Amino acid sequence: MKSATNKKIIIGKIGAAHGVRGDMKVYPLTDFPDRFNTIKKAYVDDKEINIISTRYQGNFVVMKVEGVNSREEVARFTNKLLKINRSDVPPLEDGEYYAFDIIGLQVINQDDVVLGEITEILKTGSNDVYITKAKDGRQILIPALKKVVTEINVEDGFMKVIWDENQEV
Repeated sequence: MKSATNKKIIIGKIGAAHGVRGDMKVYPLTDFPDRFNTIKKAYVDDKEINIISTRYQGNFVVMKVEGVNSREEVARFTNKLLKINRSDVPPLEDGEYYAFDIIGLQVINQDDVVLGEITEILKTGSNDVYITKAKDGRQILIPALKKVVTEINVEDGFMKVIWDENQEV
Protein backbone atom coordinates (compact mmCIF):
# COMPACT_ATOMS: atom_id res chain seq x y z
CA MET A 1 0.00 0.00 0.00
CA LYS A 2 1.05 3.61 -0.53
CA SER A 3 2.50 5.48 2.39
CA ALA A 4 -0.30 7.37 4.10
CA THR A 5 1.96 10.35 4.78
CA ASN A 6 2.68 10.98 1.07
CA LYS A 7 -0.86 10.42 -0.15
CA LYS A 8 -2.81 13.46 -1.35
CA ILE A 9 -6.57 13.66 -0.87
CA ILE A 10 -8.85 15.58 -3.26
CA ILE A 11 -11.05 18.05 -1.41
CA GLY A 12 -12.28 20.33 -4.18
CA LYS A 13 -12.28 21.43 -7.79
CA ILE A 14 -11.23 24.97 -8.63
CA GLY A 15 -13.67 26.98 -10.71
CA ALA A 16 -13.48 30.43 -12.24
CA ALA A 17 -12.29 33.66 -10.68
CA HIS A 18 -14.55 35.39 -8.18
CA GLY A 19 -14.15 39.13 -8.65
CA VAL A 20 -11.08 40.82 -10.07
CA ARG A 21 -8.54 40.49 -7.23
CA GLY A 22 -7.52 36.85 -7.60
CA ASP A 23 -10.14 35.13 -5.47
CA MET A 24 -11.17 31.75 -6.85
CA LYS A 25 -14.26 29.60 -6.56
CA VAL A 26 -13.67 26.12 -5.17
CA TYR A 27 -16.39 23.47 -5.38
CA PRO A 28 -16.05 21.12 -2.40
CA LEU A 29 -15.65 17.41 -3.23
CA THR A 30 -15.67 16.28 0.38
CA ASP A 31 -18.14 15.11 2.98
CA PHE A 32 -16.48 17.61 5.33
CA PRO A 33 -16.69 21.06 3.69
CA ASP A 34 -15.91 22.69 7.06
CA ARG A 35 -12.30 21.62 6.53
CA PHE A 36 -11.90 24.71 4.33
CA ASN A 37 -12.06 26.80 7.54
CA THR A 38 -8.78 25.40 8.81
CA ILE A 39 -6.54 24.54 5.87
CA LYS A 40 -3.60 26.85 5.33
CA LYS A 41 -1.79 24.89 2.63
CA ALA A 42 -2.97 22.68 -0.19
CA TYR A 43 -1.71 21.30 -3.48
CA VAL A 44 -2.59 21.89 -7.12
CA ASP A 45 -0.73 19.72 -9.65
CA ASP A 46 1.50 18.61 -6.73
CA LYS A 47 2.64 22.21 -6.22
CA GLU A 48 2.10 23.59 -2.72
CA ILE A 49 -0.07 26.69 -2.40
CA ASN A 50 -0.61 28.86 0.68
CA ILE A 51 -4.21 29.72 1.45
CA ILE A 52 -4.73 33.22 2.84
CA SER A 53 -8.49 33.12 3.40
CA THR A 54 -11.67 31.20 2.68
CA ARG A 55 -15.35 32.04 2.93
CA TYR A 56 -18.49 30.18 1.98
CA GLN A 57 -20.84 31.48 -0.66
CA GLY A 58 -23.70 29.26 -1.77
CA ASN A 59 -22.44 25.89 -2.99
CA PHE A 60 -18.81 26.96 -3.32
CA VAL A 61 -15.94 28.34 -1.26
CA VAL A 62 -14.27 31.61 -2.21
CA MET A 63 -10.55 31.12 -1.64
CA LYS A 64 -7.64 33.57 -1.71
CA VAL A 65 -4.24 32.05 -2.50
CA GLU A 66 -0.89 33.74 -1.87
CA GLY A 67 0.58 35.17 -5.08
CA VAL A 68 -2.67 35.00 -7.07
CA ASN A 69 -3.89 38.57 -7.54
CA SER A 70 -5.87 38.72 -10.79
CA ARG A 71 -8.52 36.91 -12.81
CA GLU A 72 -5.82 35.94 -15.31
CA GLU A 73 -3.73 34.28 -12.61
CA VAL A 74 -6.80 32.36 -11.37
CA ALA A 75 -7.31 31.03 -14.91
CA ARG A 76 -4.13 28.90 -14.48
CA PHE A 77 -5.93 27.00 -11.71
CA THR A 78 -9.41 26.70 -13.24
CA ASN A 79 -10.71 23.10 -13.50
CA LYS A 80 -7.80 21.73 -11.46
CA LEU A 81 -8.17 19.60 -8.35
CA LEU A 82 -7.36 20.95 -4.90
CA LYS A 83 -5.66 18.40 -2.65
CA ILE A 84 -4.35 18.15 0.90
CA ASN A 85 -1.96 15.74 2.58
CA ARG A 86 -3.53 12.60 4.02
CA SER A 87 -1.83 13.49 7.31
CA ASP A 88 -3.87 16.74 7.44
CA VAL A 89 -7.20 14.90 7.39
CA PRO A 90 -8.99 14.94 10.77
CA PRO A 91 -9.10 11.57 12.56
CA LEU A 92 -12.36 9.64 12.76
CA GLU A 93 -13.85 7.59 15.58
CA ASP A 94 -12.90 3.91 15.91
CA GLY A 95 -14.74 1.88 13.29
CA GLU A 96 -15.23 4.87 10.97
CA TYR A 97 -13.30 5.17 7.71
CA TYR A 98 -12.87 7.65 4.92
CA ALA A 99 -13.93 6.38 1.48
CA PHE A 100 -10.41 7.00 0.13
CA ASP A 101 -9.06 4.60 2.76
CA ILE A 102 -11.55 1.87 1.78
CA ILE A 103 -11.15 2.15 -2.00
CA GLY A 104 -8.23 -0.04 -3.07
CA LEU A 105 -8.48 -2.53 -0.21
CA GLN A 106 -8.24 -6.24 -1.08
CA VAL A 107 -11.38 -8.15 -0.12
CA ILE A 108 -10.71 -11.53 1.50
CA ASN A 109 -13.40 -14.00 2.53
CA GLN A 110 -13.63 -16.24 5.59
CA ASP A 111 -11.63 -18.95 3.75
CA ASP A 112 -8.78 -16.48 3.04
CA VAL A 113 -9.69 -16.38 -0.66
CA VAL A 114 -8.99 -13.00 -2.28
CA LEU A 115 -12.26 -11.95 -3.91
CA GLY A 116 -10.97 -8.75 -5.51
CA GLU A 117 -10.33 -5.07 -4.87
CA ILE A 118 -12.78 -2.37 -3.81
CA THR A 119 -13.07 0.13 -6.65
CA GLU A 120 -16.04 2.22 -5.56
CA ILE A 121 -18.49 2.79 -2.73
CA LEU A 122 -22.17 3.02 -3.60
CA LYS A 123 -24.31 5.01 -1.17
CA THR A 124 -27.78 3.48 -1.09
CA GLY A 125 -29.35 5.31 1.84
CA SER A 126 -29.76 2.31 4.12
CA ASN A 127 -26.16 1.08 3.94
CA ASP A 128 -23.14 1.53 1.72
CA VAL A 129 -22.23 -1.12 -0.84
CA TYR A 130 -18.60 -1.89 -1.69
CA ILE A 131 -18.20 -2.42 -5.43
CA THR A 132 -15.42 -4.95 -5.76
CA LYS A 133 -13.67 -5.91 -8.98
CA ALA A 134 -13.15 -9.67 -8.91
CA LYS A 135 -10.11 -11.46 -10.31
CA ASP A 136 -12.17 -12.55 -13.34
CA GLY A 137 -13.30 -8.96 -14.05
CA ARG A 138 -16.86 -9.21 -12.77
CA GLN A 139 -18.23 -6.90 -10.10
CA ILE A 140 -19.15 -8.15 -6.66
CA LEU A 141 -21.51 -5.94 -4.65
CA ILE A 142 -20.75 -6.39 -0.96
CA PRO A 143 -23.08 -4.70 1.55
CA ALA A 144 -21.37 -2.71 4.29
CA LEU A 145 -23.05 -4.63 7.09
CA LYS A 146 -21.45 -5.95 10.29
CA LYS A 147 -22.79 -9.43 9.57
CA VAL A 148 -20.89 -9.40 6.23
CA VAL A 149 -17.80 -7.25 6.89
CA THR A 150 -15.88 -8.75 9.81
CA GLU A 151 -12.65 -6.72 9.68
CA ILE A 152 -11.24 -3.64 8.00
CA ASN A 153 -7.48 -3.24 8.16
CA VAL A 154 -6.46 -0.08 6.32
CA GLU A 155 -2.80 -0.32 7.38
CA ASP A 156 -2.38 -3.80 5.89
CA GLY A 157 -4.71 -3.10 2.95
CA PHE A 158 -7.51 -5.63 3.35
CA MET A 159 -11.13 -6.15 4.31
CA LYS A 160 -12.38 -9.51 5.63
CA VAL A 161 -15.91 -10.58 4.70
CA ILE A 162 -18.21 -13.54 5.09
CA TRP A 163 -18.84 -14.30 1.43
CA ASP A 164 -18.85 -17.41 -0.74
CA GLU A 165 -16.52 -16.74 -3.69
CA ASN A 166 -19.10 -18.31 -6.05
CA GLN A 167 -22.03 -16.40 -4.54
CA GLU A 168 -24.26 -14.71 -7.09
CA VAL A 169 -24.14 -10.94 -7.04
